[in-house]
Amino acid sequence: MSPTTSLSPNCSGTDTVVATTPLVTFLVRVQETALRTFGEEDFDPKRYVDLSLKSNLSKTQKAFDGLPRSGENGTVSVEDLKVFIATYFDDAGNDLVYYDPEDFFPEPEGFLPKVKNPEVRSWALEVHALWKNLSRKVSDGVLEHSELHTMLPLPEAVVVPGSRFREVYYWDSYWVIRGLLASKMYETAKAIVTNLIFHVNTYGYVLNGGRAYYTNRSQPPLLSAMVYEIYNRTCDVELVRKALPALLEEHAFWNSEIHKVTIQDAQGSNHNLSRYYAMWNKPRPESSTIDKESASKFSGNSKKQQFYREVASAAESGWDFSTRWMRNTSEFSTLSTTSILPVDLNVYILKMEQNIAFFANVLGHKSTMESFLEAAEARKNAINSVFWNDEMGQWLDYRLTNGPICKESETWQACNQNQNAYASNFIPLWIDLFRSDAALVENVMRSLQSSGLVHAAGIATSLRNSGQQWDFPNGWAPLQHMIVEGLLRSGVQEARSLAEDIAVSWIKTNYIGYKKTGAMHEKYDVQKCGAFGGGGEYIPQTGFGWSNGVVLTFLEEFGWPEDRSIGC
Repeated sequence: MSPTTSLSPNCSGTDTVVATTPLVTFLVRVQETALRTFGEEDFDPKRYVDLSLKSNLSKTQKAFDGLPRSGENGTVSVEDLKVFIATYFDDAGNDLVYYDPEDFFPEPEGFLPKVKNPEVRSWALEVHALWKNLSRKVSDGVLEHSELHTMLPLPEAVVVPGSRFREVYYWDSYWVIRGLLASKMYETAKAIVTNLIFHVNTYGYVLNGGRAYYTNRSQPPLLSAMVYEIYNRTCDVELVRKALPALLEEHAFWNSEIHKVTIQDAQGSNHNLSRYYAMWNKPRPESSTIDKESASKFSGNSKKQQFYREVASAAESGWDFSTRWMRNTSEFSTLSTTSILPVDLNVYILKMEQNIAFFANVLGHKSTMESFLEAAEARKNAINSVFWNDEMGQWLDYRLTNGPICKESETWQACNQNQNAYASNFIPLWIDLFRSDAALVENVMRSLQSSGLVHAAGIATSLRNSGQQWDFPNGWAPLQHMIVEGLLRSGVQEARSLAEDIAVSWIKTNYIGYKKTGAMHEKYDVQKCGAFGGGGEYIPQTGFGWSNGVVLTFLEEFGWPEDRSIGC
C-alpha cells in the first residue's frame, strides 16, 4: 500500500459529517432540559449523554415527551425530571464494570530499580496501584443491547483516565501504556492496543474515545507509537502482525483529502502536511449546551456549522481548548483549527511513518518499508520547510491563507507562522530524525530555556493566561514527557541535564499534589509546586491515567537517589 490513499474526493470537506445515533440525539435533548431544570451550578453536560437506557428508546422518548412542562421554555420541574431519570436510566458509568487485571501485582518484580528513596518508592507503589482502580471492562449489557448505550462495545479490558472520563481515550492511552510498561503490565497494555485496532477495523480510524458521540473525530495518532513501545519490551511479533494493516489504514485516514494540505515553498517544491478536521458540524453532544451558548453570537446557520466544526476539530487535537487555535487569542469564537497546520500532529504522523517502516521490516515487507521511509523523509523535509523558524529556534504552526477550504496548493509565507510560544513548538525533538543533530538540539534547547515556558514546576503549555485549559499556567504530563524524552535521548549533555531538571520538578509537583489531596491530577499549575491546574469547560479531574503513566516513566528513567529531597 502506498503511504497516501484518498478517503474522500471532497477537497473542501464541507459535506463531511459522520451521522450520530438516535440515542445520542435524544440524550442531548435530556441534557438541554436538565440544564434548564437544575441550573448551571455543578452541571456536567457529559453525564447526560453517558446515561444508559433501562428499556427501549421509543418508550423512554414517549415518557420524556409526556412530562409536564411550564413556561415559554417548557421547563420540567426538578422533582419530575429526577424521577424520570431514575426510572428510565442507569447512571453514567454503569456501562463499565470494574476489572481485576491478571498481570497486576502489588510490587512487581524489577519495579523501578533506580528509585532508592523509600518515601518516593512507597508513593510510586501507590501510583502503580491506581492501575487497578482505573481498569474496566465494557459490561455484558453493552455487548448484548448496544442500542441502549452510548458506550461502544470493545473486545478487551480498558484503562480509563478517571473521574468524568469513564471510557477509553485515544491519545491518553499512549502514556497509560508507558506507565503500564513500567509497571510490568504487558498484557493490559496489549489489550488497550487490541481495542484501538478494533476501532480502526470498525470505523476506519481510532476514535477520540469509546462513546457513540466520538465517532465523528479521532485524536492525536499515537497507535503506532504504542505498538512500538510494547514491541520494544516484549518482542511480540504477532502484535506487530495484527497492528500493521490497521496502521496502514490509519495512515491513509490522516493523509486523506479532508486532512491533507499541500504547501509550496519559496523554491517551488510542494510539501504535503496534515491538519485536524472533525467530521462534524453541530454542537458536540457531550458539551452541546456549552457549544450552543458559544455559537449564539453567530447569526447564520452556515457560520454556526463552521464554528461547530472548528470546536470539534480542536477537540480532535487533544488541546481543547487553547489560544493556539484562535485567530484572536482573546476571542473563543475565532477558533480556526481547520485552517492551521499543527507542528505536533505532523510529528506524530512522521513517527507513524517511521514505525510502519520499522514494523514492515520486522515482518519482511520490503516494499512497504521503503515506501514509508520515503514518506518519513518527505514529511521531515516538509516540517523543516514549513514550520521551522531559524530566528526563534522553534517549529511554528502554520496558518492557511485560504482558511479551511483547500485548493491544489498554497504558497508558503513567513507571516503565516504563529510566533507565539507553545510547548508544541518543541515536540519535534521527540523524533530521532531531529534530535540526532547536536547543533540543532543545542539551538532548540536554548530557545526553550529563554521561551518563558519553563517554570519551577514544569513546562507551561503557552504564555497566555486565557482561562482555557491548554494555556498558561497549566502543564500537562504528555507535553513534559515528549520534550523531556527528546532532550534526554539527544545525546547532548546539557540537554540531558535540562531533561532531568524538568522531570525532577514534575515528579515533585505530582508528589506534593498527591500528598495534599490524596489524588493524581489531570493537569498541574507550573507556577506552584504541588498545585493542580484549572480552567476550561469542566472542573479539574483526578485519576489520572496519563499523569500516572508519565510519573512512573520518569521514575523508571531517572530514578530517585536516597538522599534527594522530594519536597518542593
